[in-house]
Amino acid sequence: MASSKKFKKSEDKKLSYAEMVTKRDELKKEYMDLRFQMVVGHVDNPMQKRQMRHEIARLNTFIHQHDLEELRSKAVEAVRASAAAN
Repeated sequence: MASSKKFKKSEDKKLSYAEMVTKRDELKKEYMDLRFQMVVGHVDNPMQKRQMRHEIARLNTFIHQHDLEELRSKAVEAVRASAAAN
């Protein structure tokens, strides 16, 4: 059975990028298993599916924010480099 451990935003933000991606992938796998169990009819807590979707969405948000920060920093470096070249 999937162990849906509830995390707070602050705990998720402290994870590294690789840890967030790994955690998201694990949750996605657990979510698919839970969906299968719901079809079969062996689920103790049906709200667990909703909680897992929210956790996956929260991790996707943090991953996207990290990607945007990285992209912005590269853009700033490129602008500075082109300004220094002129």
